[in-house]
Amino acid sequence: MTMLKYPILLVHGMGFRDNGIINYWGRIPKIFTDDGNEVFYGGQDSNGTIEDNAQMLRRRIRSLIRETGSEKLNVIAHSKGGMDMRYAICQLGMDRYVASLTTINTPHNGSGSIDKVLMLPSPLIRFAGGCSDLWLRLQGDKNPNAYKVFQSFSTEYAKKFNEENPDFPDIYYQSYACVMKNSLSDIVMMIPHAIVNAFEGENDGLLTPEAVKHGDFKGVVRSNSVRGISHCDEVDMRRRRFTKRQGDGVSDILDMYREILQTLKEKNL
Repeated sequence: MTMLKYPILLVHGMGFRDNGIINYWGRIPKIFTDDGNEVFYGGQDSNGTIEDNAQMLRRRIRSLIRETGSEKLNVIAHSKGGMDMRYAICQLGMDRYVASLTTINTPHNGSGSIDKVLMLPSPLIRFAGGCSDLWLRLQGDKNPNAYKVFQSFSTEYAKKFNEENPDFPDIYYQSYACVMKNSLSDIVMMIPHAIVNAFEGENDGLLTPEAVKHGDFKGVVRSNSVRGISHCDEVDMRRRRFTKRQGDGVSDILDMYREILQTLKEKNL
């Protein structure tokens, strides 16, 4: 049994919401609860800015501390959720409640490909973001702002963000990267993977390993299947293992989360 000292808070990325019917995290929460761990969800907006989502996470964390009686939480965040959480820690005083922050393909260092996308005409980017905001407002987002979120993925923004939001020495930070094997690995991520691959090299359909390195970087997690691991696969959106084959790499994304659990256990978190 791998039971942690503190409860787990799962913080989702952009474009999706925590939902009791269709869980963003697939089978992942069950491997935590099966070992006796309490699991909770961030519940922040899908397309909210880092600042707005951090405020939501602040309220959520304070509520969970009261509810559970625990002094701290172990936070596991995917994609932009890691940026939301870092802002909450540094700017909103949540460092006192966080024992660890594990990030999975979070754009800590920004995306060179997004830098190029942001060179497109602003009205075009605003229109695309507005369509997304409209849909997610119907899904429950209180203040979506995809255009501003897109800007927060740039390398210029990341540099400034990292200077203003340094790591706290009492918090354990670890990060993971994943990559697809080719653009046909995931039809959902096919086009963005091809674009990022042309500009920057191997990626998970959105981000390269260099873009997501932070804290104790655990390296690139690869699948032993023919398709690799996409940005969607990282949170088990397909609810199934990659392959039954054994060999180099993981055959199921749950293997990565079991490793995360074991690391936190070894650090008495």
